Amino acid sequence: MTTDWKHQIKRLTDKGASYADVRYYPKEKEDALFMWNGNFLNFNRSELSGFGVRVLVDGAWGFAASSNLGDVTATFDRAFENAVSAAKRVGRPIRLADKELLSGRFDSPCEVDPFEVPLAEQVAFMKELDGYLNQPGVEQRRVQLSTVNKTIRYYDSEGAEIEKHIIDIFPSIHVSAFDSEGVQQGRKYLPPRLGPTRGWETMDRDHWKAEAERIVDEMKTMLSAPKCPEGRMSVILMPDMMFLQVHETIGHPLELDRILGYELSFAGGSFVRLEDFGQLQYGSKKLNARADATLINSPGSFGYDDDGVKAQDQMLIKEGILVGALTSRQMVTEANDKAGREIFKSSGGSCRACAFNRVPIERMTNINVDPGEDGTLEDIIRNTEQGVILSGEKSWSIGSNREQFHFSTDIGWLVEDGVKKHIVKNCAYSGMTLDFYRSLTAVGDASTWEVQYVDNCGKGVPGQVMQLGHGVPVCRFDHVKVGE
Repeated sequence: MTTDWKHQIKRLTDKGASYADVRYYPKEKEDALFMWNGNFLNFNRSELSGFGVRVLVDGAWGFAASSNLGDVTATFDRAFENAVSAAKRVGRPIRLADKELLSGRFDSPCEVDPFEVPLAEQVAFMKELDGYLNQPGVEQRRVQLSTVNKTIRYYDSEGAEIEKHIIDIFPSIHVSAFDSEGVQQGRKYLPPRLGPTRGWETMDRDHWKAEAERIVDEMKTMLSAPKCPEGRMSVILMPDMMFLQVHETIGHPLELDRILGYELSFAGGSFVRLEDFGQLQYGSKKLNARADATLINSPGSFGYDDDGVKAQDQMLIKEGILVGALTSRQMVTEANDKAGREIFKSSGGSCRACAFNRVPIERMTNINVDPGEDGTLEDIIRNTEQGVILSGEKSWSIGSNREQFHFSTDIGWLVEDGVKKHIVKNCAYSGMTLDFYRSLTAVGDASTWEVQYVDNCGKGVPGQVMQLGHGVPVCRFDHVKVGE
């Protein structure tokens, strides 16, 4: 069956809609595989197909979705009727910012589609990884693998026609054991994006064997390691911890719908206010952060957002000053109106939905921190008097407006007089977001920069889970509160 999506859109504009779009997912497949202590415990495959329709009538949105292509006309009409009903109650009419009319195609780079790799071969590879982890002293081993393959076609009343093909893979390994005090110590590895592609070709045996042996050695050392010292000291965050810091305290607070109060009932708000743009000192002058949806190998790169806006690379924080946010066509007009000035010239291309049956909202793309000029990790260590190197996100607690935080990490290494010392365990640090970033005193060079991924970022009502990445260097923050 061939559906004339453009005809359906025109029907609604002829009826009085000022705008309409449709996202059609002809296929979306996701696999999740889980192995525990060498036992293959779970395989789950979801396959979805459907379409979602947005309609703007008299300044109000209407939305409807269906997985039945025999229900296209009725679904479009239902979206229109929902908009008409909402318009009777709308307090602030919605206006969409102008956009460049674009049509195009995006294909995420992939050499080998994971769905073309036989399941038995995938399980065998996981079994091999488990064998690397199965060493004396390791009590629990976990190997996980999830893969995604989806196609999205987008049409809107402004003439856009976009097709996206996205393939991604999210593997991880984890080991743990209990120390003499009965506290579980663990170490995990989620690989950074090591190359320009996202497919099965990333599952390099030699690489995974080396990383598996490394995390086992580190975990075993932690079992008898001293506890992390407490007090105020320098904290050197490795990329596999820095990415979470950025995610929670730069990415989320700079989602414009949060700033405008739309997420208060679910994911929380933001300490950022509209009057802060252009003047708030978010961090030290060494902090340069951006939303970059053009990173070719990251799950936060998608070609075009669900407003039909092309992926962009935009500064968020420049030399410590707040200059931008994660924005959609709707929110930039509302923000500018409320501020009484033009803060945002246009959408930043950050409007996305996780599935055909979800409404697009502001979502993080790749929130990156630019490499700095403070050298390698070894250089930063050499210039650190007293501190701790922290690696591996373990747990986190965030203030409702992202104004404060408490993080714990898998592992740490003590630094004294410019020398990396022994491993320490039970590491944690906390602070106020702005004070923390203002204490940034060293940013590693390009050799320390890695793209770490997030495969479970939640937001919205009903809930939406998205994938994205963060390109971050090694960073040092001074006078940070450290301890359990």
